[in-house]
Amino acid sequence: MHDPTIKTPCIGVCSTGIGDAVCRGCKRFSHEVINWNSYTPEQKRAIDARLSGFLSQCVSNKLAVTDKALLQWQLKVQNVRFVAHHDEYCWVFSLLKAGAGQITDTSEFGFMVNPDFADMPLQQLRDTIDREFFILSDAHYERYIATPDLFAGAGS
Repeated sequence: MHDPTIKTPCIGVCSTGIGDAVCRGCKRFSHEVINWNSYTPEQKRAIDARLSGFLSQCVSNKLAVTDKALLQWQLKVQNVRFVAHHDEYCWVFSLLKAGAGQITDTSEFGFMVNPDFADMPLQQLRDTIDREFFILSDAHYERYIATPDLFAGAGS
């Protein structure tokens, strides 16, 4: 199987430079932003998998992909950048980032909005998903990185 090179998830909206522990743009932790170029491919894949998993979870809570092939075709036709090895829910988010305001019929793009969010404009839905993605990344950071190990040294 082809092993894709993991590119930086940076989107050029870094907030770690102003003191955020989690970037509001790419959702990486500040130490991951700083050390990205020194990471091994395996480390980059682990970060990429965490981020794409979090994003997919946030998107799939609000949208359903109904036709993956149509979605992929539309992404290519519309010249929307997407990461091919990520799942289709990450692809939908790439589409929404590129042009949520231009989509009037989601079925033409291979997805639908879940009924609980059907009245929400796609731009607002995109922003809500992005905010939840940040909250999930921040919670993960707080739980697993920022919190001291309460059991360290307990066995000694």
